[in-house]
Amino acid sequence: METSIVIPLYRSADCLPALMERLNQLEVPGGFEVIFVNDGSPDRTAAVCREWLPRCRFPAILVDLMRNYGEHNAVLAGYREARGKWVVNIDDDLQNAPEDVPRLVAHARSGGLDVVYSKYAVKQHEGWRNLGSRFANAVANLVLQKPRDLYLSSFRCVSAQVAREVGRYSGPFPYIDGLITQVTQSYGSLSVHHDPRHSGESNYNLRRLARLWLNMVLNFSILPLRLAIGLGFVMAAVGFVFLLVVIGEHFVKGTPLGWGSLMGGLVLFCGTQLLVLGGVGEYVGRIFLTTNLKPQSTVRSIESHQPAVL
Repeated sequence: METSIVIPLYRSADCLPALMERLNQLEVPGGFEVIFVNDGSPDRTAAVCREWLPRCRFPAILVDLMRNYGEHNAVLAGYREARGKWVVNIDDDLQNAPEDVPRLVAHARSGGLDVVYSKYAVKQHEGWRNLGSRFANAVANLVLQKPRDLYLSSFRCVSAQVAREVGRYSGPFPYIDGLITQVTQSYGSLSVHHDPRHSGESNYNLRRLARLWLNMVLNFSILPLRLAIGLGFVMAAVGFVFLLVVIGEHFVKGTPLGWGSLMGGLVLFCGTQLLVLGGVGEYVGRIFLTTNLKPQSTVRSIESHQPAVL
């Protein structure tokens, strides 16, 4: 099998028929298979996928997870079932065209690249989400030490070796792009068209995006701890200067040591301490959950389909 296509599914019942029709018309040199991963969808996603499996003109696998774990956890479950030389991750909402899959694979093969990310001239997302994506990529430049001009998108092609290495990660807080950057530095990008969402609304809200951002920052870097050290030095210096000013005014101008200035400084420094302790506590909490073997995902069933040979 030349190519494996991994598609995480969540609330996908309405867009699955159109996606299946597009996949049935898809032609990929060397053949392809599709791994659908139902990420604990509360709607009829799993049932609709099972209804369509017998109609697939390509080998297909349905991995049914027992609850909702998140997109990156679902993608890793799909990586572990992939058999192709190249593994392409694509969303279920048809904003990424399945017809671009062969282009990503061909670009990776011709360039001798381990990873190819898609990039969009115009993104069909809401403004706040585009702003959040730019912010996340700016942070990734610092945290993941990726090339500054490389846009990290969920429509990506990786080699089988990269998918295998990334799939070995067993922690409960995965971030696919962080894992990829730890495996290889052979990246590339390819411009593709970004279409409007086929139906429904995006499953990503501000809370989910914030959680994903925390997975990137806290799981693959100690930068927040180093920033906390720097913040501690700055606040200590500010406090020392503030103390000298208050004492100087007291002796030079006879200004009484005021309760307001004391409480203002106390609130400032206590707030800073709580912020730093919260960051450290988040690290400790994640270590606790990881050592207690919180599951990354739990598979209920795996169903395979092979197309009839005509």
